[in-house]
Amino acid sequence: MPAAVDVLVVGGGAAGLMCAIEAGKRGRRVVVLEHNPQIGRKILISGGGRCNFTNLYTRPENYISANPHFAKSALARYHPQDFLDLVRQHRIPYHEKTLGQLFCDQSARDITGMLETECAAAGVRIETGCAVRQVERANPFRLVTTLGGFETESLVVATGGLSVPKVGATSFGYDLARQFGLAVRPCRPALVPLTLPPEALQQFGELAGVSLPVEIRAGGVTFAEKMLFTHRGLSGPAILQASSYWEPGTELEIDLVPDIDVAARLQERRADLRAVLSSLFPQRFAARWPLPHTGGPLGDRAIQTIADGLHHWRVRPAGTEGFAKAEVTAGGVDTAELSSQTFEAKKVPGLFLIGEVLDVTGQLGGFNFQWAWASGFAAGQVV
Repeated sequence: MPAAVDVLVVGGGAAGLMCAIEAGKRGRRVVVLEHNPQIGRKILISGGGRCNFTNLYTRPENYISANPHFAKSALARYHPQDFLDLVRQHRIPYHEKTLGQLFCDQSARDITGMLETECAAAGVRIETGCAVRQVERANPFRLVTTLGGFETESLVVATGGLSVPKVGATSFGYDLARQFGLAVRPCRPALVPLTLPPEALQQFGELAGVSLPVEIRAGGVTFAEKMLFTHRGLSGPAILQASSYWEPGTELEIDLVPDIDVAARLQERRADLRAVLSSLFPQRFAARWPLPHTGGPLGDRAIQTIADGLHHWRVRPAGTEGFAKAEVTAGGVDTAELSSQTFEAKKVPGLFLIGEVLDVTGQLGGFNFQWAWASGFAAGQVV
């Protein structure tokens, strides 16, 4: 006989565990099914192993979605401070790195350990190494798994996106949504390094490892952070941010010297432009940046052209490093299919979808974890 539970959560990541905890606190019989041998695999590798678990300045504007209003309700009901209170309650040491980004002082395992402790306190049962083979919408839902059968009135899909397949990412959530007739918006890698075409790599490929503070514009949004040259193209926080807004075939516009009047600097030493570049950039970059060949000092117009090229460097990426290097997945289950209050599918009563599987993608800096906590909390109040 299938095991009967009140709430079955498929996915033992950030969103799924938060939902399970909240449902368990309400006295619901909750089981979490995780196909990996341990919970929170993505939590453990995030933030260089220290987990950027939230951002103090989280706002709806930090998210990308076909419906920019969808995230507002959940974010308004569960704030970064709410999660921070939980972290403090468990006496987990943390620090603010920059721009409101909060990290564990020691290890991301502090966060997974905290979630496990909270699950245990709420009576939540966690089954790891459990793959779901079949889902049927009978009355109730019936699941066939590698650990046997389950029946539940509330089925929560918290299986994440396609990013980082090495930690077990699959298309399960999207496939299940389609099985039940829910629309899924096209998925693409986000927060991902960008690759450059061969001609650009020939010029800049030798700069791998060089990092610059820049301002980068993509999709009408500007980010002021560091950019890193790689053997295949561009990375660093500024590029990862821009990648979520970049459309294939379009250009990025990058200010390589934000807040500096380059034209004035060049005019002061117009007879030695390379020396000016060396004072503004790492030596390897200064030596590679193209300057006009001339036998003498340049005129004002030529100097302005050089300055404009540095303030408005236009580069057309060849593509991205793909889901293997992407931190998150943009696109996903269409939010028009769900209630923004409860995360229940409008067409399928009892089916809830939360976290990264939805068409809600946060910017870099802890925003995606805050979405996981907020969406999991909202669904956990009603399942």
